[in-house]
Amino acid sequence: MMWGYGQGMMWMWLWVPLLLVGVAILVLLSVKVFGGHGPAGPQTPGGIPPTGRSTARRILDERFARGELTADQYREHLEVLGEGP
Repeated sequence: MMWGYGQGMMWMWLWVPLLLVGVAILVLLSVKVFGGHGPAGPQTPGGIPPTGRSTARRILDERFARGELTADQYREHLEVLGEGP
């Protein structure tokens, strides 16, 4: 006797992997939506998208742009940071 399972028993092994894939997709979507990255991707506190530069380099660039540092001081600080122009 088959006790009512019939041909449907062959597909029962699919339920657990499908359930795990579904849960994984929900988790990934939740992280993407609620992860605080917004539509433009991760943001720095000032709202500027991060570049490949370090935080110290960005601060140094901003200080130079505001005129707080001379060109010589800027180059000297870059050498101390170990970053090129």
